[in-house]
Amino acid sequence: MANGRCHELRIGVLGSYGGLNLGDEAILACVLDSLRQIRPAAQQVVFSRHPEHTRACFGTPAVGYTEVSLGQLAEMEAGLDLLILGGGGILHDGLAASVMRPVRLAHRLGVPTFGYAIGAGPLTGHEEIDVVRDTVEQMTDLTVRDHESILVLEGMGVTREISATADAAVLLEPEEFTEEMLLREGIDGQTRLVGLSVREPGRAADNLDESSYHGLLAEVADFMTFRYDAQAVFIPMERGDIAHSHAVLSAMSAPENARVLNRTYSPGQIAGLMRHLDFAVGMRLHFLIFAARAGVPILPLPYAGKVFDFAQTIGAPALTGIERRQAGPLLAQLDRLWDERGACSTMLRERFQVLRERARENQARCRALIDRLAPV
Repeated sequence: MANGRCHELRIGVLGSYGGLNLGDEAILACVLDSLRQIRPAAQQVVFSRHPEHTRACFGTPAVGYTEVSLGQLAEMEAGLDLLILGGGGILHDGLAASVMRPVRLAHRLGVPTFGYAIGAGPLTGHEEIDVVRDTVEQMTDLTVRDHESILVLEGMGVTREISATADAAVLLEPEEFTEEMLLREGIDGQTRLVGLSVREPGRAADNLDESSYHGLLAEVADFMTFRYDAQAVFIPMERGDIAHSHAVLSAMSAPENARVLNRTYSPGQIAGLMRHLDFAVGMRLHFLIFAARAGVPILPLPYAGKVFDFAQTIGAPALTGIERRQAGPLLAQLDRLWDERGACSTMLRERFQVLRERARENQARCRALIDRLAPV
């Protein structure tokens, strides 16, 4: 055991957790489940941006790390045998320095660290780049979730060997989303349903023009509801998505054909909702992951490299930008995919199984490190 201590293994899990984003919560669920499989008796503590939410939703000890002193953080990390950073897109402008602070401290305290399918980019600030590069080089071991992250890390000067696996959330098991739950949202479960995912502009998507992509998605929603006699369902993956979903809905020519989910759901429930969909068009990576998991034909709208990388991996078409002027090619793609949705669904299920195997490599690497630190 680390530092020769004879006590129950204590593992910290650090990330952008706390109910801010369903994709991050799905990642946390899968990482915690993985640790239970590796060492059922190990103590887990989550380093969360909103620890109260994490404790309530996951029933695990949680501490806050964003507004504490270095001394307080050192107390939290005291006694850790391992600190896991992961996963998902946490190494980007505006977040990387904050999330790397506990990792840098762990290195000073002699605590081993593991990067669990992390995502990197965009990173443009020189100080954050320096912090990420130096900290990643010192980590005991790590995996990244896509080849885009390898390019980002290598581009900032990371020289260590890095393995690309798959996002931890591809192993999330769907929960039931019933017909009654659909009805409570005003959704007719007996008609065709097309899912849409909208995200806000921000540090991770600063190239988005709000009016342009709102208009584009409104046109897409109208097209699908009229042409395929379907109801559009906007699925927010975080709180900020709700306002943008309503903005797209208000720009539709027939907003009565669409609904925005307005209740709070777990990641597993949203994954379970996907079985009701006939098609999915979206920006959020984990929305697309959940849809692909269910075999729902998808058209990704890549606002960032991670979405483009996922689209290529899963064999889905992807535009090179999200602008109103691209409506024509996008609608043509929709029509083609709709006609081929049976074959698309089969291909998605096959390719997703490959992704799940790659995601299990994260578990294997983490298990190998834990076994080295604390042999059974």
